[in-house]
Amino acid sequence: MRLLIMFDLPTETAQDRKNYRIFRKELINEGFVMIQFSVYVRVCVNRKMANFLENRIRNFLPEEGLVQSLMLTEKQYNDMHFLIGTSVDDVRNTSDRTVII
Repeated sequence: MRLLIMFDLPTETAQDRKNYRIFRKELINEGFVMIQFSVYVRVCVNRKMANFLENRIRNFLPEEGLVQSLMLTEKQYNDMHFLIGTSVDDVRNTSDRTVII
């Protein structure tokens, strides 16, 4: 299971930019990896964990902007097509690190 977070936050004022940096830093602290600008993804063991993470993200949402989440199965995520560019082989972006006990 993957949790995809997509966001479009205002960056017009100094406070907006600060809020953007804080939100992005919090996503990274939660283990998310950037796959495109303003699109972050994290591997989750199951839907329950994805829901848990989504609720944690609600705790540090900025006051303005647009933040969306999308839960995908591994098959759906792996069926992604690269129309231009190449994928990044980052171990943090694969399910190889997932250990189910």
